Amino acid sequence: MDNTHPLWRSAAMREALGRGDVGAIVRLARRAADITLDELGRQVGYTAASLSRMERGKQPIRDVLLLQNLAASLDIPPHLLGLAPRRQRAVAERIDATRVGGHTPFSDEGEDPVRRRKLLTGLAGATAGAVLGPSVDAHASAQPSLSGLEDLLLHRQHGHPLAQDPTPSAVTAAVDASRADFSACRYDALARLLPGRIALAQALGAHGHPVQATTAVAELYTTATRLCIKLGEDGMAAVTADRALTAALGGADALTVAEAHRMVSSAWRRQGHYARATDVAVTAAQHLTTDRTTDTTDRLSVQGNLYATAAYTAAKQGNRHTAQDLIAEAEATAGQLGRDALLRGTVFGPGQVLLHQVSVSYLLGDAGQAIEHARRIDPAGLPTPERRARYWIDVARAFDQWGKPDRCYRALLAAEQAAPQEVRRGSVRSMAADLLRHDRVLTGVRAFAQRAGAVA
Repeated sequence: MDNTHPLWRSAAMREALGRGDVGAIVRLARRAADITLDELGRQVGYTAASLSRMERGKQPIRDVLLLQNLAASLDIPPHLLGLAPRRQRAVAERIDATRVGGHTPFSDEGEDPVRRRKLLTGLAGATAGAVLGPSVDAHASAQPSLSGLEDLLLHRQHGHPLAQDPTPSAVTAAVDASRADFSACRYDALARLLPGRIALAQALGAHGHPVQATTAVAELYTTATRLCIKLGEDGMAAVTADRALTAALGGADALTVAEAHRMVSSAWRRQGHYARATDVAVTAAQHLTTDRTTDTTDRLSVQGNLYATAAYTAAKQGNRHTAQDLIAEAEATAGQLGRDALLRGTVFGPGQVLLHQVSVSYLLGDAGQAIEHARRIDPAGLPTPERRARYWIDVARAFDQWGKPDRCYRALLAAEQAAPQEVRRGSVRSMAADLLRHDRVLTGVRAFAQRAGAVA
């Protein structure tokens, strides 16, 4: 719509502009363009329900990228949505980006240094990486191959000899090694070795250990689901999650069943079925409340992770009220634990709730709140490279949403130092590709984008 369109002279639009009602401006422009909420949602990457709440003023629009996409999709002058005009914004970003060398990306000049001390620990490494180049695998941009796992899922490996005898100790070692590979972000090795480890656990059942075999198969398929999600293989994640739950229901303990349900929930979320995904996780958590067959610490750890997963899903859907209730439930569960505990390769506790609060705030469009939560976390104290890398990627997402490219870039460098293979994820590639607009002022950003697989 150009400036002569009657919409801009209508009483409704003048009233919306006078109130500064961004939701109403978007709604009027969308209707004038004859675009449905579903169509607009596909263009900007939000659900129709979330956009409807935003248009009605039930949910604030704080995501700068969303505002930019709305302006572009509906041809709304950016300044009407509180954005700087494109030319002015580019100049501002250029000025901000030149401060990379002299300022931390986590706080504004003059902020109390005590509040940012923990973040500076990780930043020091990121700054060195920007100058010297991080130590990463030369093939870091290559996607790990899941062909072996795919063959296993399609039953193409029957009759193949096992690498070792299926003994209880060998299977236990295989499960532990798979968890360790995932926690250390050794996704190449995990993708290569996981099919053989699953086949080994399956064979154990025929050698007189059906209960251990059932549990091990469920746990290995749970790890496989987490790997598929990391690599963006959502279709395979749905299959491996189903295999995990099927195996667990065949005789595994309550915690293994609950963790398999968490993978099913994550798979549903990746398919866009947010309400169903939330329900699966919450129901599994509630079922554990009455369980008396497992250790209390272990039960609380799994239960808290289920609530945190459900909170993340609700935030992904844009359901602020449910997300906040569920993260509060996770926080209360963590309070009963009193500390972060590692159970079967998964960590939960107060620190992990904070990590989820960063994610939830970002998803709800509260970039500033996400950074406030991040300030309360000591990244060096997180228990695994996967957790540390996730922390920095969430910080990068928040700064990207906030429109601070230099700080986003530094956080991504810190994530790469924590776990080079973690930066191959789609969300990182997307941010890296966007940062290329600032390649004149962000030293090394093009090389980073290449390592992340954002450019050839």
